[in-house]
Amino acid sequence: MKLGVQLVVVALLGAVAVPVSARFVPGTHPWLDRIGLLGPLTTAGVVPSEDADAAQSGQTPRGGGEVPVMAIPVEMRAQQDILSVIGSGLGAQAADLSFGVTGRIIEIPVAPGDQVAAGSVIARLDPAGAQLSVDRARLVLEDAQRTVDRLDQLAQTGTATSLQRQEAELALRTAELELQLAERTLADHQLVAPIAGFVGLIEPQPGDLVTTATVVTRIEDRSTLTLDFRVPERLAPLIQPGDTVTASAVSLPESQVQGRVTAVDNRVDEASRTLRVKASIANTDDRLRAGMAFRIDLGFTGAEYPAVDPLSIQWGSDGAYVWVVRETKATRLPVAIVQRNADFVLVDGDFAPDDLVVTEGVNLLRPGSAVIVTPPRS
Repeated sequence: MKLGVQLVVVALLGAVAVPVSARFVPGTHPWLDRIGLLGPLTTAGVVPSEDADAAQSGQTPRGGGEVPVMAIPVEMRAQQDILSVIGSGLGAQAADLSFGVTGRIIEIPVAPGDQVAAGSVIARLDPAGAQLSVDRARLVLEDAQRTVDRLDQLAQTGTATSLQRQEAELALRTAELELQLAERTLADHQLVAPIAGFVGLIEPQPGDLVTTATVVTRIEDRSTLTLDFRVPERLAPLIQPGDTVTASAVSLPESQVQGRVTAVDNRVDEASRTLRVKASIANTDDRLRAGMAFRIDLGFTGAEYPAVDPLSIQWGSDGAYVWVVRETKATRLPVAIVQRNADFVLVDGDFAPDDLVVTEGVNLLRPGSAVIVTPPRS
């Protein structure tokens, strides 16, 4: 019962609203004409016949006047492409540390996580055997030097031959080299940091026997990080060293930092059809770590296109279009959407230099409508 009453009320409201709008709102005439009500309303005298003829011919109804609209000039803007890729962070410098000789560790004066300077001692091996080799080489060198000195004295009296002198000189040079080698071996019993950075985990412990293949720890300089990533081959001609990148750790989205492209590979990988790129970012607060995954955004500037207000874009059966004002008349201009942004839309269309794009009042426009442009709201 209630539903029937509601339907009756809706029908009565429609019966009143349609004639009133037809009589006093000329802009509804094209719509009424499309649904077949304009003719009957004209016959009934609700709509003046001249207004009905104008609506059916697509012209502005007489007495309707110029349609007020808001319109702005066309502005040219460059297309901005943003490429987002995932890459890995690496320390600006890094080194895996191993001893140059085999031996047993007696001391590790640093701890994992310590920041060390270049040349700092990381670990020491038992130097006893190497020290004995140095002492022995030094004795041999001193004996060889005494032999050379004695032959020099004998040479003055003619009792030493030149061959003896040459053999003694050779023995002296050999002893010098043996001493240098022994001292080098002794120095290799100390593991020093080749770069400044942070000490990583240390697996061997004092008392362990290590060889030249044993990695004791890793030193990483993370004051700046190098981002290693790949871009599609279509961007190979566009990306250059010095280009700006924006990066944020995937696990720390708020850690957004700016950086620069530092290196671009000289060839495209044939398997993945990608180009390898490296960029550098600062890590001043030491929040980032090598090995983290990073989202990297790169911006590329493309061709220029007309930029219009998003409110001006209309859609019809044949696609997108905008209303433009040409010589105080409304013209429907088909466009193709190139790029959508928050504040404007880039489109491709046959714009004239003096065109004004309608942003408000489009609902009352038809091709050839006379318009009056009102200033935008402040």
